[in-house]
This record gives sequence, structure tokens and C-alpha cells, in this order.
Amino acid sequence: MPIPWESSADAFAQVFRQRGIDPDAVRDVEAAWEAFGEFLQIEIAGIEGPENDGDGFIVSWGRWGWNDDQPALSFGRQLAVTEAGTRDDPHTQPEYWQVELLLTFAEDPAWADLDSLGPQDTGFDFDEIGAPRNAALGRIRRFLQSCPQPAALWRAEPARSGLTLERVD
Repeated sequence: MPIPWESSADAFAQVFRQRGIDPDAVRDVEAAWEAFGEFLQIEIAGIEGPENDGDGFIVSWGRWGWNDDQPALSFGRQLAVTEAGTRDDPHTQPEYWQVELLLTFAEDPAWADLDSLGPQDTGFDFDEIGAPRNAALGRIRRFLQSCPQPAALWRAEPARSGLTLERVD
């Protein structure tokens, strides 16, 4: 049974807790990735269908000004919410919301090159829940292992983490 989109961050947090992990104190990137993969298989109500890219995910890494330029790795699920706005207006566009797990790392010489490329990401993937999404997760994981910056972050222990649901449009 699909969960309401407004509860999506709570559902992600619940996945963590079922695994014995506090989402605000993640210390293992691989464990976070596995929880993220499980969360991506949960159906969500109140969003556009797959034909309209209503449910996608992205992995980002780098340094962002809003994060005090700390090295970071982000797992995000973007939802095109149809329940927002005026339903009478035929031109109403969905609102975009993102459930994001942000892993922040202490400074380390291993990611000195993180600054040279600027923030990077995998691009959004909109494969449907089930086998197609599992296959996409595998492709993205292999891609991340082949990139020096996210691979170095993956091997490190996050200094802090946080889980949010925020509007992104």
C-alpha cells in the first residue's frame, strides 16, 4: 500500500531504524546506501506516474556553500507532487519535493580533488519501482565505484548526517 508523499521522510527514517541505524548519526555509507535502496522500493501516493517522471532518485557529491563547503555525499529521492496547488487549474504543474540523506565528512587529503570539479551528480534516474529500479541502483553503484571522489567518500566514515524533506522547485 502506498504511503502519502508527506510521510516519505518518516518512511525513510523507519527503514534506517529497522536496521538499527539513527538517520541523524549514520557512520557507514554502505549501510546508508542499502537503506536508501530499500526506501526507493516503497510506493508513494500523491505523485505523478512513472510516465511523467514522478519518482526519481539522484546521488550527488561535492562541496556546497549552503553546507559550509564541507565534503558531502547526498542520496535523494525526488517526487513530483500532484496534490499541491489548485486542482481546478488545468495548467497546474506538480511541485517538486526531495527526500534527502546528506552525509557530511571531516576534511581529509583523500578528497582534495573534490573542489576541482565542483559539485557532481549521477543525474536523475526514473526507473520504475521493482526490478527496473534495482537494476538502476546497481548501475549507479558501479558508476560511483569508478569515480575517485565518491569512491573515497564511500570508504570514509561520515562526521554527521541528516534526513530532510524539502521543496526543490
